[in-house]
Amino acid sequence: MDWLREFPQIEPRTLREMARTVDGHYRTFSRAWGDTIEAAFRPLMDLLLWLEALLIATPWWLVLAVLCLIVWLASKSRAVTAGTAAAFLLIGLFGLWADTMRTLAIILVCTLAAVALGLPTGVAMSRSATLRRVLNPVLDVMQTMPSFVYLIPIVMLLGIGIVPGIIVVVIYAMPPVIRLTDLGLRLVDKEVLEAADAFGTRPWRKLWEVELPLALPTIMAGVNQTIMMALAMVVVASLIGVRGLGQPVLQAITNQYFTQGLLNGLAIVAIAIVFDRTSQAAARRLQRHRGPAND
Repeated sequence: MDWLREFPQIEPRTLREMARTVDGHYRTFSRAWGDTIEAAFRPLMDLLLWLEALLIATPWWLVLAVLCLIVWLASKSRAVTAGTAAAFLLIGLFGLWADTMRTLAIILVCTLAAVALGLPTGVAMSRSATLRRVLNPVLDVMQTMPSFVYLIPIVMLLGIGIVPGIIVVVIYAMPPVIRLTDLGLRLVDKEVLEAADAFGTRPWRKLWEVELPLALPTIMAGVNQTIMMALAMVVVASLIGVRGLGQPVLQAITNQYFTQGLLNGLAIVAIAIVFDRTSQAAARRLQRHRGPAND
């Protein structure tokens, strides 16, 4: 192991000085811009709190009926609808209803924000090879960075609370919808695009009526992955104040409550399966009804 001692290394003192410099600049940035960034995300927090209060205050049977109706309209599948009803009935039976509604609220809000930011970014990447080359390394970092590392700069910037939790979940969950939107649009059949151009279709109309419907299955796969990553981040985000099923899981880890952790984990899995099956079925139906290739 002598070769390790011979490997050139930066002096520990120099490393500490570099770390202090970076930390100092980041603290200065957080003091200057922290309040502004938090204010920009406050509408999302207000939406989350309103949706959470609405889901908890509404009678369980009404929430269940609305969920099953949405799942049925999206999927037209009796099996998926029956599975949704059974899953949420079991969640209520085991006393996890309130935490599940909180988790459902944050997943809906964060997925909405991630898709609203990611879909236009993916469209822009599909149009520009230069932008794709610039953003791909950024997305690589976002996808491979350990989830706990996301908490460090966000907590230093905004402290502990709901807004930092929303930002962490959105950043962690956004890359799949960006990548798969870009991929889906680039895989659209060139002959279909040439036919649209031959008919004099305007670029925005071609995007809306031709490219997006054909790319929809791939885009919905990205939305699925975004939902799954948001659900995976719920437990980690509970460390900085995000309420829901993640907090009981964290308590179970801390206090070694196996049953509590298992039940809350299964509730998260049930939500993931419901979202996955519903969105996949909805994508297939939308492609059949809107896809120009099927005309």
